Amino acid sequence: MTELSTFILILEGLLAGAGVTVVVTLVSLLLSVSLGFVLALVRQFGKRRALHALIDLYCEIMRNIPALTHLFILYFGLASIGFRLSSIAAAILGLGLIGGAVTCDLFRAGFAALPKGQAEAALAVGFTPFQTILDILTPQAMRIALPSLGNYAVQLLKDTSIVSAIAAPEIMFYARSMVTSSFQTTLIYTTVALLYLALALPLMQAIRILENRYGRLKA
Repeated sequence: MTELSTFILILEGLLAGAGVTVVVTLVSLLLSVSLGFVLALVRQFGKRRALHALIDLYCEIMRNIPALTHLFILYFGLASIGFRLSSIAAAILGLGLIGGAVTCDLFRAGFAALPKGQAEAALAVGFTPFQTILDILTPQAMRIALPSLGNYAVQLLKDTSIVSAIAAPEIMFYARSMVTSSFQTTLIYTTVALLYLALALPLMQAIRILENRYGRLKA
């Protein structure tokens, strides 16, 4: 068997996990951004100090404990008390909860960068506090946070490789199985690298398009 035919067989095998990688990445990203945005709103504009403290504690826990530990707790720990998640559900939930802490900080930085006078001016001309946050402050904070969110999205795609540790059938899961059976270590992991690159490039392009669109809106 030639090197090319071997490469094609390996690629076909890895593509079986690419769909799971894409699903885990996109759903985790949606959960991360949604959770992070809500937490940032409460932390930035909420009045209750107890909620602020809880959000700060949540972010510290999620940021400072290894992601793999979170996944093991969700997949193995919950199963030990009778609450079993599928490997994909545990992967999405784990990465989403961690990402919520990361994106919370990104959104908070976006809101904090806005001049305080904007909110005061909006309230002065008759906007409600909710309208001020939704229509005036949020679009600007999103534009500021977007480059960092884009970097996080690409990092999340790469971080999905760790979910193979809880048997989620993504790219690395198939790669490890193939290495065990064929011992084509270099060729398999080189193909893995190329496949991740092929998935990351369209994501990066989509992020650039969004940044350009927000840039035109600002102009």
